[in-house]
Amino acid sequence: MTSTFLQRIFALALIACSYSNIGAQEYKYEIGGMTGGACYMGDANKNSFLKGLNPALGAVFRYTPNFRWAVKADLMWGKISGTTEGLKNVFPNNAQATFSRNIVDLGGQMEFNFFPYSDKFAYLNAKRFSPYAFMGLGFTLAPGNGYTYFGPNISMGIGIKYKIANRINLGCEYSFRKLFGDGLDKTNDSNAFLDNPYHIESSYLKNKDWYSFLLLSVTWDFGPRCQPCNNAKNNSSIYE
Repeated sequence: MTSTFLQRIFALALIACSYSNIGAQEYKYEIGGMTGGACYMGDANKNSFLKGLNPALGAVFRYTPNFRWAVKADLMWGKISGTTEGLKNVFPNNAQATFSRNIVDLGGQMEFNFFPYSDKFAYLNAKRFSPYAFMGLGFTLAPGNGYTYFGPNISMGIGIKYKIANRINLGCEYSFRKLFGDGLDKTNDSNAFLDNPYHIESSYLKNKDWYSFLLLSVTWDFGPRCQPCNNAKNNSSIYE
């Protein structure tokens, strides 16, 4: 085995280590709060994304392995409401209903930043703002009046984030939660017909309820990453 070959292997190893390090964020985690609005889409609202916007708030946590990706967990509370009054849909027996209820959403998502996101590392083309998209899974709990709803959901959405200062991030996002049931708008006997009002068999995914969040967020970075340094004693890399 020639010395030239060993030199090439060593050079490739250095390049690989360099790429693994430059992708790392300065901090590993984010934590913060979110506030905004929640709205419902279902049999009492088929097409309007922001109809009946009600208050929402929650907490968010992110793990950021690199500039592009983040693993997010959030716990949200929101209020949703709906009414069949004024709809073009004609329900059996001309039934009408109005409902309002609280929801609790616990979920996790994978986020992808379209730009490398950081307020430092300009030589890596990192930017202090970035649009992002995300998708994940969660659970929805909606208690009330003997018709408590509980079930899984699929979450998906888009947003934009901006690092306003070192360790402080502002964000705005819009997301949908797709449910696997049709009982979110069923809160009492008078509107129980909204749970499959036309009595038509449907699949586990089709004709189910949705709700969405429009949120502003503020998060704080913490958990500094271990940085390599030279040990003067043995001239090797260590981590703080």
